[in-house]
Amino acid sequence: MLELERERAASGGVERAVGERNGAAGGTPVGLPDPELVEGPKRRRFSAEYKLRVLREADACSRSGEVGALLRREGLYSSILSEWRKQREAGSLEALGRPRGRKPVDPLEVENAALRRRAERAEAELETARKVIEVQGNVSALLGQLLEPRGADPSTKR
Repeated sequence: MLELERERAASGGVERAVGERNGAAGGTPVGLPDPELVEGPKRRRFSAEYKLRVLREADACSRSGEVGALLRREGLYSSILSEWRKQREAGSLEALGRPRGRKPVDPLEVENAALRRRAERAEAELETARKVIEVQGNVSALLGQLLEPRGADPSTKR
């Protein structure tokens, strides 16, 4: 038992389940994908420009078999071609050519929003300044009352 562990440690091997393969274990060469792992199919996406180009080429075909050769060359089915023709007639291919996402915002709206925020901030600062001035006036009045001589008649001021 100890001899097996020493051999594994010396060779750097990892204990694996029976039948488990690894590129380094001798099944497949390193760098090649493992044949037991099957990658799932990926849905192909075609741009509007590509669809229109293929439709133009298909419409230009005049002899028998040219459309089939085009479809084989592009790796397409005839059902896709007829679906794209319906989309072209409905005008949806031109709509696909437009950029996706939000429409660009009008620069005037952006400027108006910035000016509104700036005006709101200035009004808030003005309100704060008015409160500070009011508090300063109250403090000044209180200090004036506290600093007056107590027995003196306010009417005898100089």
